[in-house]
Amino acid sequence: MTTSQGQHVPHSVGAWATALVQGWMRDLLGARAEPLVMGRLTWGGVVTAVLFVALAAIAHSIAAALIRRPMRTWPPETANPGGRTHLLKAIGKPLYFLIWLVSFYFVLSTLLLAVGSGAVAQELQEVLRIVLGLGILILALWLLYRLTWVLEAHLKRGAARSPTRFFDLLVPLIGRAARMLIPVLGVILALPIIPLAAGYLQLIDKGVSIMVIVVLALLAFQAVRTLEAALLMRFDISVADNLRARKVYTQVHVIGKVIDVAITLLTVATILMLFSEVRQVGTSLLASAGIVGIVAGIAAQKTLANLLAGFQIALAQPIRQDDVLVVEGEWGRVEEITLTYVVVHIWDDRRLVLPLSYFIEKPFQNWTRSSAQLLGGIHVWVDYSFPVEEGRKALKEIIETHPKWDRRFWNLQVVEADEKAMQLRILATAADSSTAWDLRCDIRERFIAFIQKRHAEALPRVRAQLSRSPRAAREASPAPNPAPDQSIAGPVT
Repeated sequence: MTTSQGQHVPHSVGAWATALVQGWMRDLLGARAEPLVMGRLTWGGVVTAVLFVALAAIAHSIAAALIRRPMRTWPPETANPGGRTHLLKAIGKPLYFLIWLVSFYFVLSTLLLAVGSGAVAQELQEVLRIVLGLGILILALWLLYRLTWVLEAHLKRGAARSPTRFFDLLVPLIGRAARMLIPVLGVILALPIIPLAAGYLQLIDKGVSIMVIVVLALLAFQAVRTLEAALLMRFDISVADNLRARKVYTQVHVIGKVIDVAITLLTVATILMLFSEVRQVGTSLLASAGIVGIVAGIAAQKTLANLLAGFQIALAQPIRQDDVLVVEGEWGRVEEITLTYVVVHIWDDRRLVLPLSYFIEKPFQNWTRSSAQLLGGIHVWVDYSFPVEEGRKALKEIIETHPKWDRRFWNLQVVEADEKAMQLRILATAADSSTAWDLRCDIRERFIAFIQKRHAEALPRVRAQLSRSPRAAREASPAPNPAPDQSIAGPVT
């Protein structure tokens, strides 16, 4: 390659190295170094490309040795993923890819020298420069992404030593926020690298703005979830006495859903405000806000009623998460409370879905409103011949030895009597409704078994009395025996 040709080639590392190698080969080989390979590509360019690949391999080996040597000498940190070993592991792969990316850039730059110094060569060099810039940017973002996991693990190690659990929830939020911001950062940094027309830049600028708004909204959602978890970490809804926990759960979840709706509306409104056409449509709609407001108010009456009912339920709490209800003739537990409806898990695994306004407008039974404790009743019909006091003694043994009785109260009383039998009512207390149901069934089974075993004749029966006419009674009665004859007949004298 002559000097006159080199004057039209950009002063790059590839051109300089190619000229240097070509000069060495000319000095060593003389005229044999001049033959061309594949047209205008010289042997100096080929050797230079091979040297760049060899240098990349050497650099890769050196970098791997520098990274692996401390990892062998440092103690293992498998239990501490945020330590120095994992930091070197995070740096390793992006560094290797960077070495080979730069190497191939120099190789391709060297090979492109054969094209010449015309417009085509300049365009190819520009494309190669853009590819190199984007590649380095992608590797940098990849490195940042890997470092976020190392940082999060390191923060978790510090949070584990903290006496409070709040940092255990805050650290994952920081890690997710960092990883969600990396794509936005990548798009912003990639715009100066890629040459685009003004029209495309405006479109991409709006796209980036929308991306930033959406990412911030997602971070806000994550922050709300973290705050909910932080508020609820001191309350366990699975314990027996969970009244206060259910109150807090209901308030936090309902208010959290309201905040989610507000974030969504704010996000959509902010995105729409980026477009001037939408702002103009909004202005025209506001001009006719009177009619639109009336129509919207009528159309959204039920929705607004449910939203207001949600606020009332969150504050007044007629129902709470995991409350036991009898609603629409069904027994079940509150499984889910949303902004518009409540899901009640029926005892036979059906789901009853009711609007929030139902619990404000209609009556229902809440068996856990102030306490989960319940008084269960059993009714048994027996004959009048049943000894009630003996039954009370047997019932005492049945109830007071039962593990599901909470030792608060039990009783046996005769509560009703008619012409056929009398009704006994047994009362017994339990810790909650499910336990009370099982306790009632066991008491009923054992008490009936006692009656069958000890006083089977006292089971309810139907008495019948047959009446007869007086004549039929006389005819059916046996004839009286004749009195013995007291006279003695003697001889007639």
